[in-house]
Amino acid sequence: MRIGLITPEPGHPLLAATVALLVPEHQVQTLDPRTVEEVPEPLADVYLLKSRTPRALALARGLEQRGAPVVNSAAATALCQDRTAMAELTRRAGLPFASTRTFTTLAELASGPRLPGPVVVKSRHSRRHDLVARLDNDTQLRDLAAAWPQEPVVVQEFAPNSGWDHKLWAVGDQLFAALRRSELSPGGSGPTMSLTPGSLPPGWHALVCRVGEVFELDVYGVDIIDTGDGAPLIVDINAFPGVRGQSGAPEALAALALSSTSRSSIAGRGRVTGARGA
Repeated sequence: MRIGLITPEPGHPLLAATVALLVPEHQVQTLDPRTVEEVPEPLADVYLLKSRTPRALALARGLEQRGAPVVNSAAATALCQDRTAMAELTRRAGLPFASTRTFTTLAELASGPRLPGPVVVKSRHSRRHDLVARLDNDTQLRDLAAAWPQEPVVVQEFAPNSGWDHKLWAVGDQLFAALRRSELSPGGSGPTMSLTPGSLPPGWHALVCRVGEVFELDVYGVDIIDTGDGAPLIVDINAFPGVRGQSGAPEALAALALSSTSRSSIAGRGRVTGARGA
């Protein structure tokens, strides 16, 4: 079987470990979207899209138009980069997502009414080194706007929580979980701590499954905070996250790639049927 990786970083721990499981029985080819524009025939049996740049998305769309399956699809990957579109889709689907407002620029937000209370401001378009900040007062808002005046942003009301983010990752039909100190907490983010399946509140597995179905994702991450008594609030959704240090993740990704044996859309999206400790 031929498997293509769309990534500028084939040495990423998850990808490198997955490739080690696949070769030599299968052929693995890396496509660097920074340099590759057209892929010659024969195409691979499946492509894993581990990049979110415009060039990577364009490359993936071209492969899909030629009949090649791409995990995740270019459309699903692009959707997860637009936090406004993400919020609208989750709201229509009835998912417990943080209330979200969109502003053309951070300067526009700063010129408006006073902040109603603590809020979280994020870049509208998710990318490396984007803006994610908690603001408690208008002075902080003005300072942030001075540094990022033209940044399109979304604003979410700050939901009281324990200060810990639940990081849930789905790879095919496997679920992985960990707990990480929120980067918005006073002390900043800390190390990731493994979670066992039984430690997650009831219903959270099904919630992750529903996210996969709604967003048509096969490899994805869902960031959840516990707002009290196990009540989940989704604060972010990511296409093809790193899933670093999660035992069994490379095996799950290799199995997902091998299960895609034809150039057609991947069946059974969002099929989270079990869980593993991180």
